[in-house]
This record gives sequence, C-alpha cells and structure tokens, in this order.
Amino acid sequence: MFFKGKANPSKIVSNYTEPSPQELHALAILWCEGPSTVSSVHESLHGNEERSYTTTLAVMRTLEKKNLAVRSKSGRAHIYEAKVTRDLIMIPRLKDLVQNAFGGSLGQAILSLISVGVMTPEEKTAITREIKQHEAMAAKKKTTTKKAAKKATKKNVKSAAKKAARKATPKPAKKAAKKKVAKKAAAKKVTKKAASKKAAKKKVAKKAAKKKVAKKAAQKKVVKKAAKKAPKKKVVKKKVVKKRTAKKKD
Repeated sequence: MFFKGKANPSKIVSNYTEPSPQELHALAILWCEGPSTVSSVHESLHGNEERSYTTTLAVMRTLEKKNLAVRSKSGRAHIYEAKVTRDLIMIPRLKDLVQNAFGGSLGQAILSLISVGVMTPEEKTAITREIKQHEAMAAKKKTTTKKAAKKATKKNVKSAAKKAARKATPKPAKKAAKKKVAKKAAAKKVTKKAASKKAAKKKVAKKAAKKKVAKKAAQKKVVKKAAKKAPKKKVVKKKVVKKRTAKKKD
C-alpha cells in the first residue's frame, strides 16, 4: 500500500540527522498513518511480538532529537508527527540505490521492486498513471528540446547571414563617415603645414631684420670712428704746414 501521511509543511526542516534503519521504520509509520502515539507506533512495528515498549519510546525520542519528528501532548498521551517529508529522506537513498545497484537503470530498479512483493489493484492503477505521466513529460521534454534546437539553429543561420551581408556590403553611412573623417584629417594636416611654413617665414624675417639692425649699428660705429679720427688728421696737417713755413723763413 502507498503511504498516505505527509509531514506538516509548516514544520518541514533541513537541519536534521539521518535516521537509522529502525528509526526509518518508525518514521515510515508516521508518514503512513499521520500523527501517532507511541503505543500505535509500537503495535505497527512489532504487532503481536513480545518487544519492550520502552525500546519504541527510545526510538521515538531519538527521532525528536534528530529533528525528524515533533512531539505534542493530548491528555496523558504523547503524539509524534513526522517533521520531514518522505521524499526528503528517501529520494537521495533511492538515487544511490538506482545508480549503484542497477547501474543507473530506473527500469531495472522498478522491475526488481515489483518482483519483491504483491501489488494491490489500486497500487497497479497508481503506478500505471505515474508511468503515463512520466512518458508524457519525457515526450514533452523531447519536443521542447527539438524546438529549442531548431530555433537556435535558425537564429545562428540568420545571424551568420547578417554578418556576412554586413561584411560584403558596408553601410553607405559608415563609408561617408569614414570619408568625412579622412577629409578632416587631411585638412588638419594642410593647416598644420601652412602654419609651420608661416612660422618658418617669420623666423627668417626676424633674422633678416636683426641682421639689418646689426649692419646699421656697425656702419654707425665706423662713421663715429671716422668722425673722431678726422679732427686729429687736421691738427697734424696744420702742424706740418707750420713747420714747413718756419723752415722757409729761416
């Protein structure tokens, strides 16, 4: 039979300790029957077997300590309720079982489980329904994957075609912009050259002006020197004339 009981969603936790096989058996009863007393769990575990009640009580207390079950009081009776879901505890274990014992084959694992015991008609119906749902989900997934792959392929082809088209025929606007930039650069170069030529001409003119000024200054100096020397020559000449005149008289 299938487990009917479920843990209270508001009390589901993740910080729990893994149960031992005996504790898991007790926990399975809580999942199946729902909140239960220690007596009912003891009866489900051992039936008519003569087993100590205190052993079952110890197991239930351990479940509480491990954060797997929660305890509440109803009069004098202690009621235990599962604090974790069956899926939370069992799915990792089942995955390990399928992977390690059946080499990852889910079908082989199911066949082995079916051969272990006898199923009720209700269980058979439920399993058939689950298998159909599983098949439908697998088919849907396959279709979705194919569609996604087709879309991706179309997208890739389109983008590749666009890229090729761009490379083959560059946009006129881009060409015009490039030409404009090239023209501006050329104009700047011409302007720079003209400016450098002007600067060179100014330099030459300045040098020429300086030379002219220097030449004039030199000429003035020569004239001044000549002017200074001229009176001296006149005096010397007068002296010579006087001497000659004096000699003639004698």
